[in-house]
Amino acid sequence: MPEIAAPASVDLVATQRRTVRVLAAGQVLSGVAFGATLSLGALLAADLSGQEALSGFATASVTLGAALTAIPLARLAGRRGRRFALTTGNLAALAGIAVVITAAATRAFPLLLVGIALIGAGNAGTLQSRFAATDLAHATRRGRDLATVVWATTVGGVVGPLLLAPGELLGASIGMPRLTGAYLFSFAAQAVAFALYALVLRPDPLLLAQRLDRESAASAPVAPQPDRPALARFAMLAVAASHVTMASVMAMTPVHLSHIVAPDAVTLAVGVTIALHVFGMYGLSPLFGVLADRWGRIPVILLGQALLAASLVTAAVFADAQIGVLVALVLLGLGWSAATVAGSALLTEATPLALRPRRQGRSDTLMTACAAVGSVLAGIILGMSGYAGLALWALVSVAAVCGAAIIARRFSVAPALP
Repeated sequence: MPEIAAPASVDLVATQRRTVRVLAAGQVLSGVAFGATLSLGALLAADLSGQEALSGFATASVTLGAALTAIPLARLAGRRGRRFALTTGNLAALAGIAVVITAAATRAFPLLLVGIALIGAGNAGTLQSRFAATDLAHATRRGRDLATVVWATTVGGVVGPLLLAPGELLGASIGMPRLTGAYLFSFAAQAVAFALYALVLRPDPLLLAQRLDRESAASAPVAPQPDRPALARFAMLAVAASHVTMASVMAMTPVHLSHIVAPDAVTLAVGVTIALHVFGMYGLSPLFGVLADRWGRIPVILLGQALLAASLVTAAVFADAQIGVLVALVLLGLGWSAATVAGSALLTEATPLALRPRRQGRSDTLMTACAAVGSVLAGIILGMSGYAGLALWALVSVAAVCGAAIIARRFSVAPALP
């Protein structure tokens, strides 16, 4: 694949390193903000609606919010750059946090879903950070740079759920509604992330990549990067299916834990379990990035499916044991990480620069829309078949990716490297 040729006035390596550092810092902050929503959304939905079967609507709302805004934010990035798209997402999340707190105070379940959907819109911007890390990346480091930004979410994503108990104490001390105190930390983190992107993410990586691509084409025309739509479609499927598997089971875990853990220990159990799950999602992403660069994208996607299958079997067999659920959630996060890192890198390199923002936005829309539907269905399946039944149903997505990988290998031709 042809690489972007930087003019002498641009130190592309230094610019890329700085971009990755800024994006990574933003992911730490976004992880703190989003961790509370992952942990509290289902509990708040069950509390305000009075029906546990509706708890899945929280995850459905956050993913639907991301699905509805992924393509508009991607188009915004294509026109005005990654910085503008990311800060727009931050503003949506800040508004969403305020709406969630208002909904809890007024006991308004529909308003809660609106607020969580706005937080999901912010998450759509956060998801774009991994693609922003590839805008200026060399092909030999694309997986690692993408994974570094994904990994940075570990810090915030693990800390966020662990702030539930302190957040409740802080919220109670100032009269906030039950289960909303941790959103104080979320609001502060999103505000700092907004300032970071607005002030420090300069030059904008996508706008710079577009300019350099135009200048290179004008000065020394080369064959354009080939478009490989079949491989791109497989990458989208792998990312979406892995995400719906992860989101469906994860969304129902807090509700399930509330049934098998002592009432006075539910908040702690949920916080620790989700924190370790989030660590699984992001903690080893650099390793999966290195493996994707060395082994290839499809083998690492299949590694992710193996980890997801191990998670689902563990959840089905040990559904009534807290430690079993915890192990299953860690494996669930690891499988998601491998598939998402490798799938996102595959989508990027199968797509010419001019088409990337649009196709990346479509991928995120498909991923989050499927997860929204999956989360609603997960609540229904949980009520009908229990946690073990939900885990077994989720194996269908894993099987679909493995089957599609056989076909995708025919289109898997490694890009030429200098």
